Amino acid sequence: MKSENTGTPIEEYDVEFYDGKKPSLITDRIIREVPVKIYLNSHNIITIACAGIHLKELATGFLKSEGIIEVSEDIEKIYVSDEDYSVHVFLKSRDTLSNEKYILSSGVRESNPEATGEIITSDIHISAESALKLMEDHLYSTKIHMATHGTHCSSLADTTGRIIISREDIGRHNTIDMLGGYSLFHKIDCSDKIVSTTGRVSSEIVSKIWKSGIPIILSRAVPTSRAIALSLEAGITVIGYMRDGKMNIYSNKERVVF
Repeated sequence: MKSENTGTPIEEYDVEFYDGKKPSLITDRIIREVPVKIYLNSHNIITIACAGIHLKELATGFLKSEGIIEVSEDIEKIYVSDEDYSVHVFLKSRDTLSNEKYILSSGVRESNPEATGEIITSDIHISAESALKLMEDHLYSTKIHMATHGTHCSSLADTTGRIIISREDIGRHNTIDMLGGYSLFHKIDCSDKIVSTTGRVSSEIVSKIWKSGIPIILSRAVPTSRAIALSLEAGITVIGYMRDGKMNIYSNKERVVF
């Protein structure tokens, strides 16, 4: 069995570099991309393009975001294969999805069911100053991105601005699933937590975060129109375009204190 962290996700390649005057040969650090198959009760239900790290968290968080599991106790056994990049999950209930899916590193897939569930009514608050500081700390945690410039990063934090865990991957959707898997394994109550992310906030990102019960999303980037509509429906606060000490609050602004 491989460890959950399957080696370094950074590979080195010789590339031709042009500095504006002349070319030269340099060694560049490149983020790894591998297709990882997830098997549920021996059925391949999805292949995810990712960096090949934190695979148990990725698989578990994906199953959570799809509504297949609710708690870690739903899992009877989970392991990462030695022979290839694959994760094998066996549930105590042997029902499984009927169709195989394929997900690209961008998060695009054939079906994209949006979450429906209870409206998040958490009354937690965060100050504008704390939110901006949290985004700064979040960006500082992107160690793989600093080395390769090829990843997204998402962090789980509390309202004091303390980052609990950060996860990086080539796909922003994958980083959200990793946080979901980490939360399940460590039995973290997410109803008073915050997600910060470097990536664009799509409706699918909001859907995944809704299923985790997290009330606040911070993003370096911006949300889509459908993401804003879904966050209003879910009761989630979305803060985006956080840079240079400024930010936009797109939904449920009452959780932000000035």
